[in-house]
Amino acid sequence: MQSNNPVFRRSEEFNRNPYGNPTAQGNGAPYQGYGAPQTQFQGYAPPQQGYDEQGRMLPPTQAPARRMTIDSVVQTTAITLGVVLLVAAATWFLTPAVEDQAALGTLGLAVMLGAGVAFILSLVNSFKRVISPGLVIAFAVAEGVALGALSKLYDALFTTPDSAFGGIVVQAVVGTFAAFAGTLAAYKFFDIKVGNKFRTFVIAAMFGMVALGLMELVLSMFSSQLGLFGFGPMGLIFSVVGLVLGVFMLILDFDFVEQGIRNGLPERESWRASFGLLVSLVWIYTNLLRILAILQQD
Repeated sequence: MQSNNPVFRRSEEFNRNPYGNPTAQGNGAPYQGYGAPQTQFQGYAPPQQGYDEQGRMLPPTQAPARRMTIDSVVQTTAITLGVVLLVAAATWFLTPAVEDQAALGTLGLAVMLGAGVAFILSLVNSFKRVISPGLVIAFAVAEGVALGALSKLYDALFTTPDSAFGGIVVQAVVGTFAAFAGTLAAYKFFDIKVGNKFRTFVIAAMFGMVALGLMELVLSMFSSQLGLFGFGPMGLIFSVVGLVLGVFMLILDFDFVEQGIRNGLPERESWRASFGLLVSLVWIYTNLLRILAILQQD
């Protein structure tokens, strides 16, 4: 099944069907279908063997490539999330306390620089055919800087001494991991199937929200805003829609990871899977943080 997700469609193995055969290319070329005799599993390259002059079998000259598994996806995702959390914590403690306008300016600059670098790296990782673990880690570092500064800013502005559950940032972190666990449980227990229409809708909605966000930034330069990033009704609606969309993005991530493992994806592609999951988790966290901030005002 061909993917519309730019994070995953750069990998050919993600676009194979569940039985390891390539999908039809639309040019009339024959392909193996379900039930057809298989001459070689498409996700595995067998080692080359030969014989010497006495007819004795020589040892293999090529070892089978390692494949992506649930364990490898969990490991790479844990690494990227760990980098984000460590860098975010370092940013939190190394930046000045929010006591004056200078401190606010420093945090705002850290948010913009981190988010800008992360956005550029997300485009590179999304459209790069061969995933680079180093670029994924670099993306995690940039996201850590942005999230650490943003979280400290929100904590100073919206957390009060009588706030429950440790403040707005702790609530957003707990809510993000709860959304991840709940979505994963629903995906497995209810055996959710991702169709082309659902996939197209989610990807189109994601790019639509990104376009609206960029338009809001441009309008803000001319002192004209729609309120999408504000703390009024429009901001709340925009954040709720973004939160729901983030959950849908997680479902797409789980589906692509499942297909990739089934189709024998190389182990290196676990980094692409962890990158996609990290993007969805950051998307959920930032929208949830704004929702809590808006509700805190009320």
